[in-house]
Amino acid sequence: MLTVKGLEAYYGNIRALKGIDLDVKEGSIVTIIGANGAGKTTTMKAISGLLNPRNGSIQFMGQDITGLRPDQRVSMGISLVPEGRAILSGMSVLENLEMGAYHRNDQEVKQDLENVMDRFPILRERIHQAGGTLSGGQQQMLAIARALMARPKLLLLDEPSMGLAPLIVADIFKIIQEINQEGTTVLLVEQNVKQALKIADYAYVLETGKIVTSGTADELLDDSRVVEAYLGGGHSS
Repeated sequence: MLTVKGLEAYYGNIRALKGIDLDVKEGSIVTIIGANGAGKTTTMKAISGLLNPRNGSIQFMGQDITGLRPDQRVSMGISLVPEGRAILSGMSVLENLEMGAYHRNDQEVKQDLENVMDRFPILRERIHQAGGTLSGGQQQMLAIARALMARPKLLLLDEPSMGLAPLIVADIFKIIQEINQEGTTVLLVEQNVKQALKIADYAYVLETGKIVTSGTADELLDDSRVVEAYLGGGHSS
């Protein structure tokens, strides 16, 4: 579904991505793990069109999208839930959700609105509340629901568990699995490596702008270097 080849991206003169290659198969959950500053968010920005790569290519569903604007990528089926959620804090929950479907003019927007509120009942309860007054966990649910309103084929999730309490984190990961089981492909950037590998089919490890290893989630859980670096030297299933 998604093929990234030789991707290089810069912030000014700083080379943030140093020629990365990755593939995301349709129907899978793929995760990118790595420390702060490894280039995970930069990768997501490049795939979603928020950052223009200096070199390399991005293909989606067999089409080169490297030069397309972010809104064109949304229309093709790529939705980003950005790091820090980026909800529209002065707008209501309903308005935030409607913004997720801004490019659609089909008859099923209302039905999709009902579907996301069924999935996230708290959003239905707070439908007229300003997004900025929600708790962190509720804002993350709103950010995911807003992305789903675009009817994505590929959902990009950048650090969805950041700053959330463990119980909420467990809920968010369960929701990600459900979304995937219903047919949406997921590319997940996550610092909570244990949780990410628990739900992922395949994983890439990014260090200082380069992919240093990749494999199935099980393979990486058995890789002593990955365990040492990201799982504190030991793990339990």
